[in-house]
Amino acid sequence: MSGAKPAADHVGFPTTAAKPVADSVKKAPGPITMDHVLLALRETKEERELRIRSLFNFFDAANLGYLDYAQIEAGLSALQIPGEYKYAKDLLKVCDADRDGRVNYHEFRQYMDDKELELYRIFQAIDVEHNGCILPEELWEALVKAGIEMDDEELAHFVEHVDKDNNGIITFEEWRDFLLLYPHEATIENIYHHWERVCLVDIGEQAVIPEGISKHVHRSRYFIAGAIAGAASRTATAPLDRLKVVLQVQTSRASVVPAIRKIFKEDGFLGFFRGNGINVVKVAPESAIKFYTYELLKNVIGENMGENKDDIGTAGRLLAGGIAGAVAQTAIYPLDLVKTRLQTCASEAGKGPRLGILTKEILTHEGPRAFYKGLLPSLLGIVPYAGIDLAAYETLKDMSKTYFLHDNSDPGPLIQLGCGTVSGALGATCVYPLQVIRTRMQAQRSNTAEAYRGMSDVFWRTLQREGYRGFYKGLFPNLLKVVPAASITYMVYEAMKKKLDL
Repeated sequence: MSGAKPAADHVGFPTTAAKPVADSVKKAPGPITMDHVLLALRETKEERELRIRSLFNFFDAANLGYLDYAQIEAGLSALQIPGEYKYAKDLLKVCDADRDGRVNYHEFRQYMDDKELELYRIFQAIDVEHNGCILPEELWEALVKAGIEMDDEELAHFVEHVDKDNNGIITFEEWRDFLLLYPHEATIENIYHHWERVCLVDIGEQAVIPEGISKHVHRSRYFIAGAIAGAASRTATAPLDRLKVVLQVQTSRASVVPAIRKIFKEDGFLGFFRGNGINVVKVAPESAIKFYTYELLKNVIGENMGENKDDIGTAGRLLAGGIAGAVAQTAIYPLDLVKTRLQTCASEAGKGPRLGILTKEILTHEGPRAFYKGLLPSLLGIVPYAGIDLAAYETLKDMSKTYFLHDNSDPGPLIQLGCGTVSGALGATCVYPLQVIRTRMQAQRSNTAEAYRGMSDVFWRTLQREGYRGFYKGLFPNLLKVVPAASITYMVYEAMKKKLDL
């Protein structure tokens, strides 16, 4: 939000000579009125009216006498407010009292009255010393009471964004300028959201652990949003996943079109979604286990390195993420193996095997260890994938700053999504041979004469019979699902965040 600060002054937020803060603001006795707001801002009614009119005219650049969506959007862009902080539709909705799609000056003025009173109430609640300003420690206490943890560095960044004159405290004028065009209710949780936005991307194979979610009181809502987004993404790309697995286990010549025809002939249209139910079920536990393990390891690494847990460096994050991924993968691996068996078992009378019967047969005929066949190559691929993904992502993000943004600003959500998609696809391609080995070990029954004896046996038999190309069977549908999977996850996740008030 810091990008909006320089532009705020020229649209009618007047700067006044500095006064001792305590002289202009005291704790308001009784109900808060506009007189208290005027005293806090050191404004007369006429000066405030001029300021609001000036701000309205700034948005009404075409001098139409009203504001519509396009004008509000253009005004927010002119204020240099980053895209992820634009609330043009919400601002129009909350200002447009008569719901005619336009905001006249009277409606705009009413919004300003209501918003400044609301902001003053929460300002007073945070200012426990009642000295007319918010001290960093008061802001920290308010966040903690709301269930939000924040370290000293983050707190300093928060104060820096709001504190325009850089004197280390937040006056009501600065507080108002920071939140005046934020159309949602000004609770401490929403204000924190306004400062820090979180994104979770799940491309079907790997779930990215979001930074910052652990600090928020509504972390369970993020898990719900992420689980629904992951489920929607995996369901939408289930046909590609089934096709990939079928191609991976073929030891003869494997082609995409014949494989599609075979699936459709044996199982019909629903055959492309075989195994998707169990694939969706494992989204939430896998993400939860990975997340909590990651947070635990961040603390351990931070303590051993003598660093803050939120600043363990790239190597520390890679190590913590790799181990967290391994723990989560191990915990849900039996589900993954059963999913592979469901997708590769032959159909009987056009119907696939039933989940309960298949699971019981594996346990009875192959023993409990069979549920972990292929775990080693799966674990071996986690750290290389994460390393390649991270390195490629940072490289692409730097390239976007150089060749697309030109102003060295941080890339927006769509560019970040594009960088993450490409880096994820590159990482998945590099470790794909391990995925083929894992799938073949999962799919083959261990009580048959042709059963693989281990990871090395799969490698040498595949190399001898199929050559190096055998390790990349099914790669095309795997890459084909990356872009739609990431896009669907992103769109559904953002929609769920709005539904859940995140």
